[in-house]
Amino acid sequence: MGAMSVRTESSAAHRAGFACFVGRPNAGKSTLTNALVGTKVAITSNRPQTTRHTVRGIVHRPEAQLVLVDTPGLHKPRTLLGERLNDVVRTTWSEVDVIGFCLPADQKIGPGDRYIAAELADIKKTPKVAIVTKTDLVDSKALAAQLIAIDQLGTELGIEWAEIIPVSAVGDTQVSLLADLLVPMLPESPPLYPEGDLTDEPEQVMVAELIREAALEGVRDELPHSIAVVVEEMLPREDRPADKPLLDIHANVYIERPSQKGIIIGPKGKRLKEVGTKSRKHIEALLGTPVFLDLHVKVAKDWQRDPKQLRKLGF
Repeated sequence: MGAMSVRTESSAAHRAGFACFVGRPNAGKSTLTNALVGTKVAITSNRPQTTRHTVRGIVHRPEAQLVLVDTPGLHKPRTLLGERLNDVVRTTWSEVDVIGFCLPADQKIGPGDRYIAAELADIKKTPKVAIVTKTDLVDSKALAAQLIAIDQLGTELGIEWAEIIPVSAVGDTQVSLLADLLVPMLPESPPLYPEGDLTDEPEQVMVAELIREAALEGVRDELPHSIAVVVEEMLPREDRPADKPLLDIHANVYIERPSQKGIIIGPKGKRLKEVGTKSRKHIEALLGTPVFLDLHVKVAKDWQRDPKQLRKLGF
């Protein structure tokens, strides 16, 4: 018998790689991302088509680095934008090292879940982990039933789940266990990002997301996806003393039809003011600096269907 080499934990190879969480809106993807990364990075909201921005968060560990990549929600495409985004999704899925499929514990598996699962079944090589989210909302009997249902869904569609993991991001239960299970699925690699990075989203994109989030608050039913936000510029105000900086942010909120303007602006502009105040607080927290936010609402006719507009709005 040859000599056996025993590797101790400390000298184990460093792993690094990419994971993405998929699931229908409100399946708990963003909350889970935030819990893993340990800070509010993803912006929790049900917006199928805007989360098309690259890295959502990075989990740094001494022995591994897990990079959480975002994919837009996969949905039956009704528009050119929808088709384009679905292609992006499939490409991303085939390029990451592991896919986490999020299914809320408190809701029966529905057609939306099946649609995504059927698509996942086509991506053969990438390991798939079923993550049961929001387990704090159900008792152990309901949870057991959901685990069995997910197992059966896999069998039915020919998906071999690498793991089925119940988590509650709210209670932090098993979130670090989830990371423990995902890490071994990553390739051996040095860290891909410097230690301090939590997300590589450009600040302007994150600022736009925060404004969009605030603008959608309370009117999501009336304007589910027809809002795009473009940050035109972010400039430090000149002539400010070093200890009292101010960042000027000029942003446009684009809607599809003039009739939607009133919904966003509200009576006497009250709603838009609230949107400004609310998003400004979040932006200041994100950037750690006082901000002057200049917001305008503009109509970009049918931007979801127009390739030129889509490009201009960054899609």
